Amino acid sequence: MNAEIRRAKARMMEEVPKLQKLALKKVKGLSKEDLTTRNDLVLALPERIQSIPDGTTSGVKQTGGWAASSSHKNIRFDSGIDRQVPLIDEIDTKVDKATIDLKNNNVRLKETLTKVRSSRNFCVDIILLCIILGIASYLYK
Repeated sequence: MNAEIRRAKARMMEEVPKLQKLALKKVKGLSKEDLTTRNDLVLALPERIQSIPDGTTSGVKQTGGWAASSSHKNIRFDSGIDRQVPLIDEIDTKVDKATIDLKNNNVRLKETLTKVRSSRNFCVDIILLCIILGIASYLYK
């Protein structure tokens, strides 16, 4: 179970840089205070992830719970999560759109390849037919 927790922590840590980039993006309807709060939440996230107990004794201070971190005392995670929901919805929408675009492109690529293959085979058939007619006319004479 501890290994699963460590793997989950590693996956979460891999996503932190993406969240840091997204936290800096402006979203319609958010004030400057909300943007700074969102950025502070993302900056405090690695520390919170590392504080989750996973069975190792790495010397990391494990606070447990969702209290404010020592370096960012004015941050409350329970109120910040509500502000992150639109960001998560936006990411989901973008992923869905990218998936649909990829499927459409794959269908178009398949159609194009089918057309190219059929025309290539047609050309090869015509060339072989000409060769056979040439051999037949040579043998007939």
